[in-house]
Amino acid sequence: MYIVSACLAGINCRYDAKNSENQFIVDLIKQGKAIPVCPEQLGGLDTPRISCEIVTDEKGNKKVISKQGKDCTKEFTEGAEKTLQIAKIVGAKKAILKAKSPSCGCDLIYDGTFSGKLIEGNGLTAQLLLDNGIEVITEKDIHK
Repeated sequence: MYIVSACLAGINCRYDAKNSENQFIVDLIKQGKAIPVCPEQLGGLDTPRISCEIVTDEKGNKKVISKQGKDCTKEFTEGAEKTLQIAKIVGAKKAILKAKSPSCGCDLIYDGTFSGKLIEGNGLTAQLLLDNGIEVITEKDIHK
């Protein structure tokens, strides 16, 4: 069983109220092999919402900050924890998540300056899943 980002399933849950539909993901769900989740909605954030990025301070502490400067770390953390609970309930061993997202990004995320620059790192949900033994890839890695 897979956990997949709901936006990849065609659900309009991205920050901009759009989706990033991926036919491979849609097919997995139709086959009963995947469960769609949106960690940001699970954490209580509205759709649409102001875009957010992860900011790391000089001590290495990570916060999720909106483009308007609001600290959304609590909601992103809660969404990550709820996603992990769902993954455990369904016995998911693998997740396919939205690339570059502050929740779901894996290997590369935006740098926190809202300039479009990417840095190495993982979103909060991706990291929590990895820390709990669930393999995480993005839609960019599906056919590798």
